[in-house]
Amino acid sequence: MYPLARTHLHTLRDCLRFAVSRFNDAGLVFGHGSDNAFDEAAYLLLATLKLPLDRLDPFLDARLLPQEVAQVVDAIERRAVDRVPVAYITREAFLGQYRFHVDERVIVPRSFIGELLLADALAPWIEHPELVHRGLDLCTGSGCLAILLADAFPDALIDAVDLSPDALDVAEINVADYNLGERIDLIDGDLFEPLAGERYDLIVSNPPYVDADSVAELPPEYLHEPSLALGSGDDGLDVTRRILEAASGHLTPHGVLVVEIGHNRAALEAAYPDLPFTWLETRSGDGFVFLLTQDALVQAGY
Repeated sequence: MYPLARTHLHTLRDCLRFAVSRFNDAGLVFGHGSDNAFDEAAYLLLATLKLPLDRLDPFLDARLLPQEVAQVVDAIERRAVDRVPVAYITREAFLGQYRFHVDERVIVPRSFIGELLLADALAPWIEHPELVHRGLDLCTGSGCLAILLADAFPDALIDAVDLSPDALDVAEINVADYNLGERIDLIDGDLFEPLAGERYDLIVSNPPYVDADSVAELPPEYLHEPSLALGSGDDGLDVTRRILEAASGHLTPHGVLVVEIGHNRAALEAAYPDLPFTWLETRSGDGFVFLLTQDALVQAGY
């Protein structure tokens, strides 16, 4: 769309200015790792040029080779024209300092549960991490939460379940990258169905939770992600309901269930007035992740 860009862009500074202008002009939607055009452009350019992601300034006035300019312009146009999430262009995404391989077979990792694990390993609800011997990540996708669980609870063996064989292939790459193949078991199946008789000290899940109205209005960036990992019925709670109905039978007596549900707190509390949800505080508020103990689930008849 901009054929002159390849001949008129010379430095990284030139390319960065061009990228920010293109992203703003295209009206892109952010939310897959950054929230503004500048940060996204800087990351995309540094990653494309294989430069350190935390050192933009020293390279701003470096002149690029013609083939490097071509690579950068191609990446910018994929983002601006095709609306491809930047993580799918660079084939990587981050949770904190953790890097994960991602591609179109999985959603781009973004999780408030990941934030909670990185901050304090779910303390005070998990008071002694060494007492978590078995953990479960339902709807594991790229395997990112399973990997964070393994690091937060070094004495635990982790099962990671997903309905998508393609997603599990991506998770396998990430598990291997972190040398966790002996501690994380990737399991092909639908929620608890392949786990008959198994019990866990901690179960986490970032399941599909987008309601039907929101799915219909998703911006183009999100349509590149697997639909199986986004929508969950009219109110976004279909998968969460199935988790709640079966979780107590797979938790140890002192086990804990932690589930992310997006913006569905009001709908969930209305649907389950008998469950004493604990809402965990994240940097965006306390309405996105709930916690229930095994005892609370049993006492409520689940």
